[in-house]
Amino acid sequence: MQINYPPSKQPIPTSATKVFQGKLFQVWQWEQKLFDGSTKTFEKILRPATVMVLPVTQEGKIILTEQEQPGEGKFIGLIGGIIDSGEELLDAVKRELLEESGYSAKNFILWDAVQLINKIEWPVYTFIAKGLEKTHKAEPDAGEKIKLMEVTFDEFLNLTHQNNFRDIEVVMKIHKIELNPEEMAATKKLLLS
Repeated sequence: MQINYPPSKQPIPTSATKVFQGKLFQVWQWEQKLFDGSTKTFEKILRPATVMVLPVTQEGKIILTEQEQPGEGKFIGLIGGIIDSGEELLDAVKRELLEESGYSAKNFILWDAVQLINKIEWPVYTFIAKGLEKTHKAEPDAGEKIKLMEVTFDEFLNLTHQNNFRDIEVVMKIHKIELNPEEMAATKKLLLS
């Protein structure tokens, strides 16, 4: 499966210097020439890529999560997490699906790959998983309380409009799709066929 890195809205120039290294985030700075000839220090955050999964059952139900994490209220979202250092993209998708749901899948389809914010280098890959089989007990991270929800396509669309739906990448994609009836029909077919 050929998966391209989603383009950055503002790539970090080769002249940039890393000024901070945290556990998750890096901060990069560089001098940028402005239109009037002066220069200014620009910054960009870099963080590991994220994978998200929309598992679809044999009955055509989409599996979402109702989650709690320390410091956050309850929210609804997709199964997913960061790609570990040195981990292949598809391996991360399979690992997150298994850890958070206990399911394995036979087929994975890349649905979207985006970077939404120009000041954060953060690719997010969203996959559809089909041919599900419950192979393990879910073992989410210690900082996650996860309850699985099986919803219809229409329920999924409605949930993306709620304030507690966390995955903004999916919300934006769904809202764009809702404006185009042909694309909405194609998305429904992709998920449910």
